[in-house]
Amino acid sequence: MAIQIGVPKEVRKDEQRVALVPEIVKKLAQTGLNISIETRAGELVGYSDEEYEGAAIVGSSAELLGKADITLMVNPPSEEQVSQLKEGSVLIGYLNPYSEFQRFEQLNTKRISSFSVEMIPRISRAQAMDALSSQASIAGYKAVLLGSNILGKFLPMLTTAAGTIRPSKCLVIGAGVAGLQAIATARRLGAIVEGYDVRAETKEQVESLGAKFVDIQIKAEGSGGYARELTDEERQQQQEILARHVASADLIVSTAAIPGRASPRIISASMVDGMRGGSVIVDLAAEGGGNCELTELGETVLYNGVKIYGPINVPSMVGNHASELYAKNLQSFLGLLVQDGEINIDLDDEIITESLITHDGVVHNSKIKEQLEGASS
Repeated sequence: MAIQIGVPKEVRKDEQRVALVPEIVKKLAQTGLNISIETRAGELVGYSDEEYEGAAIVGSSAELLGKADITLMVNPPSEEQVSQLKEGSVLIGYLNPYSEFQRFEQLNTKRISSFSVEMIPRISRAQAMDALSSQASIAGYKAVLLGSNILGKFLPMLTTAAGTIRPSKCLVIGAGVAGLQAIATARRLGAIVEGYDVRAETKEQVESLGAKFVDIQIKAEGSGGYARELTDEERQQQQEILARHVASADLIVSTAAIPGRASPRIISASMVDGMRGGSVIVDLAAEGGGNCELTELGETVLYNGVKIYGPINVPSMVGNHASELYAKNLQSFLGLLVQDGEINIDLDDEIITESLITHDGVVHNSKIKEQLEGASS
């Protein structure tokens, strides 16, 4: 009997993404998988039920989840959705593995094998499955557009009969996937751009996009492509050098975030004091507490004439392409998980074992298991 894939409608407020788009549904159906989509699941992305050719359209979440061997989601399931999942089935999506631990107890009760896309290792073999990178790229692009909407200035130089407008200066903090996309977008829009990261290895990448690298003479490369935590002495050096560049920026896009940890505080209130009135900070790390000391999640704070915006769920604002890229990530992951028409959870595979959170009624992932034990002690 063919494996049944289920895609429910997302229930998170203002979520505009969907786990599968029609193009990927067709490709998966051609491999012999049965696909079911909850009615109107792709509505906010712009896809009607009729466009999901090759998929069965199901009228209710309970019916869909109760029959699915593999459930694909963008956001973590609600408590009600977990209760509706088929016993012993597979769940794949963003599961916020470092928080809301009660969800994993529920999943274990139903012996769900749950995979968190945040935990997919950043290795060459897993690049096509890397949902964090695909969604971060979208967030970096959108952050510059959000900032330009708030900023009361042009980004490019403009020559008019009334005189010449100087180009705005944009500082991008963090040169990961989101930061590099923000740099590229700001450059395309004509801003003068600087990029900063504590990882010295990113200098070449920043400069290849036409931006100037802010060098603080510290090497803070960590594991998994993320930066290590700075020492107190290094943090002071960072603050002193970075403050000058913050003060001269019209638009700052801050992107420094590490899953499972609080966002590093990089922009202090005293730094914001040095900025010109009318300047804007877009803090993409707001959901992890923010890179700016003054950030408030989902709000635009006005502080001494400077606007600090902490947006929520930025990839969802570009729902169509965000869904397309995410669906391709899931397609690649399913190619690893489903072998010869069977679900194959290969615990010797690094990608499988690092992204697998619950399995056979227990918490499988060692990192999350340690967090759970620490939270309960």
